[in-house]
Amino acid sequence: MALVPSQVLRVAILLSYCSILCNYKAIEMPSHQTYGGSWKFLTFIDLVIQAVFFGICVLTDLSSLLTRGSGNQEQERQLKKLISLRDWMLAVLAFPVGVFVVAVFWIIYAYDREMIYPKLLDNFIPGWLNHGMHFKA
Repeated sequence: MALVPSQVLRVAILLSYCSILCNYKAIEMPSHQTYGGSWKFLTFIDLVIQAVFFGICVLTDLSSLLTRGSGNQEQERQLKKLISLRDWMLAVLAFPVGVFVVAVFWIIYAYDREMIYPKLLDNFIPGWLNHGMHFKA
């Protein structure tokens, strides 16, 4: 039952997204106090979707490690449901929203930074956090 490097990578990505979410929520910005709070930003919604997706990936990996070779039909059926949920979430939410957010943010940022990320935000959001929220490999 050795861990595969891709499974370790998924755990690292999940921890990375969770740390970005925690740091983002800890920032005191005036826009967080208005209607909708952080949820009005597509970047934040994408970050939550990615964190949930990688959480499901890690859960799927753990379940497959624990049920491997058990021969229990019920566990196999539950694992197949979890895998289909993971695949659906990637195809419908995580990939399309992630690509859209990253592409639109950086295109508008290159065209006119003040339109999407004013210099005023540099006082609130550190550069590493901005790149962590808007760069997906």
